Amino acid sequence: MNVLLDTRLPRTLDAWVQSMLADGRPGLRIDAWLFEGLAARRAAEQRLAEAGIAARFRSAYKPLVHHFQEEVDLAGLASVTVHCPVHPMASARRFALEAYPLAEMLTGIELQLVPQPPSEATPRHEIELRWHDGRQRTDAVFAPNRVHQDVLGNTLLSPCAWMKITQGEAPVTDGARPSDYEALFRLAMDTLHQHPWPVTEPYFERLDIRVDLPGVAATAESGAPWVDLHEALHEDLYFSLLELFQQRSGRPPGDRRLQPGQIVPDVRVSEGKVGLRIGLREYPAPIADEGAANDIPLDRIAAPLGFARIAEELAAIPGERFEATSRQGRAVVGIYHPGAGPAVIVSGGQHANETSGVVGALRAARHLAAQPDAHFALIALENPDGYALHRELCAHSPQHMHHAARYTALGDDVEYREHAPFHEREARHEALRLSGAALHINLHGYAAHEWTRPLTGYIPRGFALWTMPKGFFLVLRYRKGWADTARRLAKHVCGRLAERPELMAFNAAQLATYNTHAGALPFEVIRGTACSLSEVDRPGPALTLITEFPDETIYGDSFVFAHDTQTAAVLAAVEAIGLISPSP
Repeated sequence: MNVLLDTRLPRTLDAWVQSMLADGRPGLRIDAWLFEGLAARRAAEQRLAEAGIAARFRSAYKPLVHHFQEEVDLAGLASVTVHCPVHPMASARRFALEAYPLAEMLTGIELQLVPQPPSEATPRHEIELRWHDGRQRTDAVFAPNRVHQDVLGNTLLSPCAWMKITQGEAPVTDGARPSDYEALFRLAMDTLHQHPWPVTEPYFERLDIRVDLPGVAATAESGAPWVDLHEALHEDLYFSLLELFQQRSGRPPGDRRLQPGQIVPDVRVSEGKVGLRIGLREYPAPIADEGAANDIPLDRIAAPLGFARIAEELAAIPGERFEATSRQGRAVVGIYHPGAGPAVIVSGGQHANETSGVVGALRAARHLAAQPDAHFALIALENPDGYALHRELCAHSPQHMHHAARYTALGDDVEYREHAPFHEREARHEALRLSGAALHINLHGYAAHEWTRPLTGYIPRGFALWTMPKGFFLVLRYRKGWADTARRLAKHVCGRLAERPELMAFNAAQLATYNTHAGALPFEVIRGTACSLSEVDRPGPALTLITEFPDETIYGDSFVFAHDTQTAAVLAAVEAIGLISPSP
């Protein structure tokens, strides 16, 4: 490995405590905000209290949510009104989004999120609390943020560490402070921004960014709202580096054709160490699957499949086998099953961290292969290199969404690859050549909990609609002249999905939470399922039905529910295309 940086930083919490102990002035009152978990913050307060120093350490990340966890008695609470700040350097709903998931935390409690008049002041939530026994209280929750520029020159409003010290009634200091969390991110970005990269893409094979960091690490079993600073740092590093390389290459922001190489932020929980190591290396050689295929029935699979089980399932589906080869040398296997019915292409795993679609595609293909007229091409896993990275990262952080595994080993989205060598995309070309399909059913997923970029404005740039779950929904893209067929297809699929009461309740609950925090969803809702229909001019079949289940990070019964839904959507779409004219 070519190591570009290997360093350790002081832990901010420890440094602040040492500084306060060394200060020695009597009568100090300290209120501080930083990126740490509750246990560490309380331990620091106790250490200072033993020295006669009154201190309160709060979370700089999602302070409103932490306030309700740590400082509000929810028992008997009747109503909550939060007056959310509005800052001119941020989206109007930024702080309503940051309040997520209050709507779920306060189930059965009346909740209103009301915008304040816009102000450039440091944000502060004003909260009105009322209990059933008549108690009332008004709280003010400070939300430390700073206006700053990122390495690309964008001006942003982002959460930051903050310290306020008073002595008696006299203020000593009150302002933003540097922190380890922010410093790690900035150091990584500055190092990679200043590195002398090659002139043309790809710039590397694999870029490793290893971070060791104490702080908040959530677990799905805790029952608490999902707050995970390690996951958030992974996301901010990955997408910030995509933006950096897009700018360097001269591409527009969000260009999914960018091929920088494989960017791998590996952010791990430490006991106290704050470390950063950045290195460049060649792609690791593909290794055999870590375990043999298991014998759990496919419809009861409760976690993403291993490569061995995927291969076993593909081998059991009758038809003509075809292959493409990924950039790292893995096989992208397809099955063409000819029949008398209208042809469809079914695919999963284009974005490899969206794993329920792989199982759904295999399950649907099993059902279709048993039908006498079924005509389909199957690519169950389009992006095996990304899938391998997802498995690597999940070995130590299984409940992170790991968007670094979303794209291919080249760093691009296989959907948008336009020029040879096509690698993985050759499988799509062959599926279309063999089948002549007018419909591509492309199974996707998205984050099952909140997705944030706290160090670059909080809301993921270019993905504002994807910040929180909104149920299972459909995206239908069609070529000119196919609008009527697309709408008929959407109505039929949504009608079939409406026959699934558990799914309808799931969608309704997630849409209600989404509407509370993010506002109205800009999609129409057909029979309980949100749908987006749009005309496009892209290569491939005339119709593309994209499914979106919030599957990133889910396991157990939730994962089974996800691939049940994916399977049902495929079968409904195939049924629909057989009932309506497959041509405009």
